Amino acid sequence: MWLQQRLKGLPGLLSSSWARRLLLLLALLLVAYWYLGAVRARRGGGRGAEPRGAAALCLQAATGAWRAQVERGDALPLPEEAAGGGGPGPGLALAGNGFLLLDVAAGRLWVSAAGSGGGPALATEYPALVRLRALGGRGEARAALAALREGGVRRVRCVQTGPGAGAGDCVTVREEVVAHRSRPHLYLQRIRIANPTERVAAFEASAPASAPSLGGRFATSLEKVEERQFLLSSGRLLLAGSPKVVLMVVAAKKLVSRVQVAPKSHFDETVLSVVYTSEPIEVSRLEETFSKLRESAKKEMLEVMQMGVEDLFQEHQQTWSDLFISGIEMRKITDLHTPSSETVNMTLYYVLSSMPAPLLDPLISGEDREKMEASLNYADHCFSGHATMHAENLWPAKLTSVAQILQLSDLWKLTLQKRGCKGLVAAGVHGLMQGMVLSFGGLQFTENHLQFQADPDVLHNSYSLRGIHYNKDLINLAVLLDAEGKPFLHVSVKFQDKPVRLYACEAGCMNEPVELTSEARGHTFPVMVTQPITPLLYISTDLIHLQDLRHTLHLKAILAHEEHMAKQYPGLPFLFWFSVASLITLFHLFLFKLIYNEYCGPGAKPLFRSKNDLLTITTGNCP
Repeated sequence: MWLQQRLKGLPGLLSSSWARRLLLLLALLLVAYWYLGAVRARRGGGRGAEPRGAAALCLQAATGAWRAQVERGDALPLPEEAAGGGGPGPGLALAGNGFLLLDVAAGRLWVSAAGSGGGPALATEYPALVRLRALGGRGEARAALAALREGGVRRVRCVQTGPGAGAGDCVTVREEVVAHRSRPHLYLQRIRIANPTERVAAFEASAPASAPSLGGRFATSLEKVEERQFLLSSGRLLLAGSPKVVLMVVAAKKLVSRVQVAPKSHFDETVLSVVYTSEPIEVSRLEETFSKLRESAKKEMLEVMQMGVEDLFQEHQQTWSDLFISGIEMRKITDLHTPSSETVNMTLYYVLSSMPAPLLDPLISGEDREKMEASLNYADHCFSGHATMHAENLWPAKLTSVAQILQLSDLWKLTLQKRGCKGLVAAGVHGLMQGMVLSFGGLQFTENHLQFQADPDVLHNSYSLRGIHYNKDLINLAVLLDAEGKPFLHVSVKFQDKPVRLYACEAGCMNEPVELTSEARGHTFPVMVTQPITPLLYISTDLIHLQDLRHTLHLKAILAHEEHMAKQYPGLPFLFWFSVASLITLFHLFLFKLIYNEYCGPGAKPLFRSKNDLLTITTGNCP
């Protein structure tokens, strides 16, 4: 009865304007709550979700040290699929040295034909890495990381072996894969298994040479040389549209097929693999070429097996770290068209992984080495043209396949060659790193100086370019923003040899050039914009050249950056604001006329009516 009365009164309640507004507000609040809850649920199920379960807790503890490396920009986390998680999306984790390229996620090996001078563009069917399958595992969690400054891929897998919910019931498997930077034919896979549980942990290992996918294209034999055993696999690579073939020989350390780790113990193993390829040859030369490749692979395999594994890793990491003395750091990004720090670092890592290093080749002639080093120290006329910072095809936000990376590497080489950087491209990976850094900010070497010719209209982003070779010294250049958001330039020098006098001046060089020193605080320069536009900064060893430069630029005006931007974007014209104000005024006049006609015009209704109809104000009351 009570409910029926309330329902009968509902239409009367809804006829009230305040009730309808209240109901509309409640509906909007419900929609907003539902939307925010859905977003939170999607985020909770993604990468940022808190780990659950023993394996996930173990993984969180095992990868705790990665966070500091990522924050410093020394490493980048990879998607779960790159760790072998078998997710639906593509996962890309690469380790390469210009001759070899390892797709760690897929376990595939890409190689370069001998004497080709290009990147590792030949895909092989050789399963390059050891795969460990846990026997009796209850659950797993995985993670992967690209170590940018160490040139390798790290993977961690936590396997839950017991019924407990704690991390102590998990076995941790760590892998590190590198393609040795100074030994182009060598790659290493280090495996470490930690078993803190009370049970024996067992894994089934699929060694590369024993994998069933080798089929009939590779023949494997066990070699025994000087009391050392390793597997020797020989195969051929077919070339599309050519009757010639490329032969490949791989010498790999033999690994047991089943790994058992006792309770409270560890298992450590490093699998060494040496790869040799031939140039494209006729089928009639198979036996002769195979014989030479096998001898080369055996010789180098014996050499690296006699060395300490830690020495090989340190040798590789030091070489790769020296390469990353140069680089790019994004500090503050204020638009959507500038690549992020992760995009820049990953592009550098992928492209450099696919480039050879001729300067590290011990067989290079002294004349060629001297020529490459001279080009690296002073890349005359490189980089000409506008900066590549906003070239999205050179700094792609996402790469999902090895083929895309090889295409990107070719595009970078072509771009640098066409912009006056042929000498740097010929210097291999060291030159390409230098060219990419120069191109990012629009730096160009001329006959007498290094000039920074960035577009002054895009200096609202803050970034730094480090390790720019100037003769034998290294220059760091940064575009920074002050407290008011105004850009300025910061320059510092790191002298590698005996100190050399370096001078710098801002756009126009109207002020006396400043001598650059190795002081930690560096030197700052204001951003001045000339008319017509000229470079924002000049650096040279010749003081007189910079002093004379001001007389050869023939400028109309020199403006501060904020003055230049005010002229470039002066705002909307006066006619626009006059039109807006006129429309607003006309609208209010029209609205006033409507109200006047409604209450004070002919035939208007009364303004107020009392409950007893005693008081009525008619149109006669209006003035």
